[in-house]
Amino acid sequence: MKHNLQGAYDGGRSLKEILSDMDEGLFSLIVGKKSDSPLFDVFDAKRVVHGKMGGEVVERSQWPELWQAILDRPAPSEKRSVYIHIPFCQKKCLYCGFFQNFCQEELETAYIDRLLAELRMYADSPYLDRPINAVFIGGGTPSALSPHNAGRMLKAIGDLLPLANDCELTLEGRIYDLVPEKMESWLANGVNRISLGVQSFDSRVRQAVGRLDDRETILRRLQDLSAYNQATVIIDLIYGLPYQSQEIWLEDIATLKEAAIDGWDLYQLNVYENSDLKKAIDAGRLPPAATTREQAGMYGAAHDVLAAWPVVQISVCHWSKTSRERNMYNIMSQQGQTMLPFGAGAGGKVGTYRLMLERDIKRYIQRIDNGEKPIMMMMSAPAGARINDAIKNQLKLGYLDLPQLVADYEPRLAEVQFLLDLWEQRGLLRYEKGLTRLTVAGQFWYVNLIQSLLESVNVLLHGEASWELQKIAAQG
Repeated sequence: MKHNLQGAYDGGRSLKEILSDMDEGLFSLIVGKKSDSPLFDVFDAKRVVHGKMGGEVVERSQWPELWQAILDRPAPSEKRSVYIHIPFCQKKCLYCGFFQNFCQEELETAYIDRLLAELRMYADSPYLDRPINAVFIGGGTPSALSPHNAGRMLKAIGDLLPLANDCELTLEGRIYDLVPEKMESWLANGVNRISLGVQSFDSRVRQAVGRLDDRETILRRLQDLSAYNQATVIIDLIYGLPYQSQEIWLEDIATLKEAAIDGWDLYQLNVYENSDLKKAIDAGRLPPAATTREQAGMYGAAHDVLAAWPVVQISVCHWSKTSRERNMYNIMSQQGQTMLPFGAGAGGKVGTYRLMLERDIKRYIQRIDNGEKPIMMMMSAPAGARINDAIKNQLKLGYLDLPQLVADYEPRLAEVQFLLDLWEQRGLLRYEKGLTRLTVAGQFWYVNLIQSLLESVNVLLHGEASWELQKIAAQG
């Protein structure tokens, strides 16, 4: 259940006083508990990062005018990205919270027609004059597109967007789609980074949650893709899946060394209410997922293995195995930089506004045919959005530079040191050469640290004592 604890804030009170006056339950939620094993039980559950405190929904009637006003002026000189959404999948995986539509060739073609029309609408806008540093084609499953539709979409991206010389052009996909005609269409039309949802190399674990290919097929097709020598290859693994014991998880990690890839993400499984995965577990068709405590052990064990390898940890969940992997789009997104959205269900940030586009394909098609930007939601940036973005970005990258944040934004941020000292005592971070570094425990619980820190900054700078008690569903 979600609660907001709100109250009037006395601007003269320090963060130390505010935290010290909390009741024990709220204090342990925000700060964590003292523990001899911080990786496992410093917090009871993962929290939800909700950093848009203070942002307001913009009146619908203003959306077209505000969007056009942004496009009519030159963009600031900064890095920026484009997000393109492909809302089709061949199959729905049990754990997935992003599924929208099954693949249908006729609907797919009609959708790509409108996506290209949306790109053409704004190709000559002053705001699109400056280089685009990263394009991310996500979904859904973009690799499910036919070679023809993928090719004409990618050609339009190259023709209509001012891509930087070193633009990172990522296409999300699945192993099942790594066949020559598709791969050659992607690579011939500018894709230079391919991100694949592997989730586990173990055949039983994969197939239990709806993935199609076995271990041998995965490794062979990754080798086929890598052999083109044309793109960075990234995969995702999930820990905590049904049937995925600690032994199987460590075998997944060991397989990263032999797989023909340039980097990977390690993601914690969340079993959400009303998800197909939860229904299957509740009905006894699948064994329970790992508990949060068990997942903590899996993350820690993986971290111990990878720390001994010649790889680079880019963020708390992302590693680079070769010099090819830059992870540009994800880092730019974390930093809150401009992200232009295109396609049904795409989200983005332009100027001081965050956007979400129409999710329903039929409504999306109709609005494009009417010559509209199919905006479904527009919000103004909250007070302190730049501070929030800087904090989220730094903690996701595994550190916090508090002196620099104070110098760049606001002297009162120095009071956060009291909270950092408490986390240092709890084994979540350490001080190292002027920076605050997250320990392995801090990296596992980083979403809790982000949310608690954003709430603390909010009460310090804006006088809003609001503590979000919403948690990610506890596992198991």
